Amino acid sequence: MKYLLGLLAAFLLSISAGAAELAPDALVRNVTSEVLEIVRKDRDIQAGNSRKTLELVETKVLPHFNFQRMTQLAMGREGRQATPEQLRILTEEFRDLLVRTYSKALTEFRGQEIIYRPFKMAPGETDVRVRTEIRQTGSKPLAFDYYLERTAASWKVYDVEVGGVSLVTTYRSSFGQEIQRNGIDGLIRSLQARNRSSEIAAGAPK
Repeated sequence: MKYLLGLLAAFLLSISAGAAELAPDALVRNVTSEVLEIVRKDRDIQAGNSRKTLELVETKVLPHFNFQRMTQLAMGREGRQATPEQLRILTEEFRDLLVRTYSKALTEFRGQEIIYRPFKMAPGETDVRVRTEIRQTGSKPLAFDYYLERTAASWKVYDVEVGGVSLVTTYRSSFGQEIQRNGIDGLIRSLQARNRSSEIAAGAPK
């Protein structure tokens, strides 16, 4: 549950059109209220409607994550073996995996409180960390960090750290093991199989 809540935090970084000029911490703060308002009012999402939740994630989240960099970081040194075409496919499959995980986390949100930690950014800085915390009754606060980079167009998320554990580092271990056993193509097949299983379980084919 804590891991999924951390991924929900990543989801809250989705930003609306015209907000790209805001500082990273302002993006997090401003859009959180917008996204959670949708969740609170949408009974289908609250009831676990996977198709509707996926559509929301597709429109609100995907444009603001750097999935190519996330994939490269998750693969680590092993990623140097990948051809451009393999990297393209891996990025698409990793993207689908994360989107479905975020969607599941979103349906589990039940009014937790979001706390924003002090944020500092030097002038001209292009790689920053935004620290926040999830609090809910009966549980210890869950700390997590967002890592964002400034691109030519806007700030984009490239990692999320939950309770001190990096999302991309977590995947790096399993990806590396799969590559050592079955190569890059084996990792692709593994991700494709996981995504197909999730599609079947959700009843939402691509």
